[in-house]
Amino acid sequence: MDNFLTEDRTYVPDIKISAKQVFGIKSDIRVPAFSKISSFVPKIDKNYYFDNDTTLAILTGFAKNKKVLIQGYHGTGKTTHIEQVASRLNWPCIRINLDSHITRGDLVGKDVIKIKEGKQITDFKDGMLPWSIKRPTALVFDEYDAGRPDVMFVIQRILETDGKFTLLDNNEIIDPHPAFRLFATANTIGFGDDLGIYHGTNQINQGQIDRWNIVSVLNYLSPENELKIILGQVRKLKQEKDIEKVKLMIALAGLVRKGFIQGDLTNVLSPRTIINWADNYKIFGDLIFSFKLTFLNKCDENDKTIIAEYFQRVFDVDLPESELNKTKKK
Repeated sequence: MDNFLTEDRTYVPDIKISAKQVFGIKSDIRVPAFSKISSFVPKIDKNYYFDNDTTLAILTGFAKNKKVLIQGYHGTGKTTHIEQVASRLNWPCIRINLDSHITRGDLVGKDVIKIKEGKQITDFKDGMLPWSIKRPTALVFDEYDAGRPDVMFVIQRILETDGKFTLLDNNEIIDPHPAFRLFATANTIGFGDDLGIYHGTNQINQGQIDRWNIVSVLNYLSPENELKIILGQVRKLKQEKDIEKVKLMIALAGLVRKGFIQGDLTNVLSPRTIINWADNYKIFGDLIFSFKLTFLNKCDENDKTIIAEYFQRVFDVDLPESELNKTKKK
């Protein structure tokens, strides 16, 4: 396993794998992959479920050097999907979260003061963007629709057809490495957030959205597939009564997600959260206590009241946070 990622342009995928055999999707496409693994390759989750359409879009990005944008609600696993594809291709993957704290200097690079031969000199240090472009990496911009305007203008440069990146700060034109690939994930598709469920989301220039070769939408899993994943991750849940409990957890998650999409809630029960809930349930042996520790305690008072109502519908149990119990206390 190599900890250093080379700039050598001859370091490219050297094998091909079957999408149908490796990812279980309905496609005969064969995808280039690396035979060697580096420390930049994400860890494989053997129980991961691959959505057919999203996986095909991501694989096309890797195979045909297409720029791919994945859009979907919070908790659908957009970034994880890209990373899990990359893990099976042994493709080094770098993830950058474009929150409001990421500046143009962080992305592009900046001058730093160094001591060379006893003298103090100013030298330019590459940011994560030029560093990644020069290497065989899959660069993922997470929360793409939350990027600052100055950051988005930088990204637009590499979305051009030829993909060359002009680094004005260092008087350099970078020709991307042959194995460089570009992906992004977003909660919205560039039109902003009308419901107010994604704070910090910005509108994106439609011209920039058009520069993404492929845009795929990833929705929440079906209850059947979500059940398979949870039981695969939490292997202690083998008894029929435990499996029925997990089914009810998923039913509750469906109600919470619907409330989130409608703008009634600010939190959502993702598959990852349900896995944690199921795992905590096996540790504590108490469904309600484990639910509070895993999810409910993270919610504000308004959300707690609504979620308690959903919980009562699914499990037929009144939580202390329910409107009924609050009224009794008064």
